[in-house]
Amino acid sequence: MREVLQAAAATTPQLIHHVVGLDLGDRWSRYCVLDESGTAVEEDWIRTSVAGIEKRFSGKPPLRIVLEAGTHSPWVSRLLESYQHQVVVANPRKVRLIYESDRKNDRLDARMLARLGRLDVNLLAPVRHAAPRLRRIWRWCAAGTRWWPRARNRSTPCAGP
Repeated sequence: MREVLQAAAATTPQLIHHVVGLDLGDRWSRYCVLDESGTAVEEDWIRTSVAGIEKRFSGKPPLRIVLEAGTHSPWVSRLLESYQHQVVVANPRKVRLIYESDRKNDRLDARMLARLGRLDVNLLAPVRHAAPRLRRIWRWCAAGTRWWPRARNRSTPCAGP
């Protein structure tokens, strides 16, 4: 038993010391960084752009970054994963603490995402975004038969006429 635990410890990824809750907006996003004890060590705004996210999160030690699924979450999650961060995309319909909150604002949402990500990732009902190519194919299938020959020629799993 001891050997199994030691082998598991040897294969675990680098320890994550900070958790970030990131509430994405169209132009600006709010984030909150929690340390190991759950204390908020940093809260601020960043521009919801590649440059803004790169400026804040590239070159940093591995972080667990929690964000809600939405319009910007696919490209933001891929960008953050490219910086070697652990990204958790929360299902907003399953996180009642946020969507049923009486005091709804970006600062509190970012803080709540960080706290939930620190406690247990499974509470967030995490989702995985589809690859960009697969999403394009789904749009073709949903568009109807005028796109069907194009999708069929790419040997996709769409059900056609």
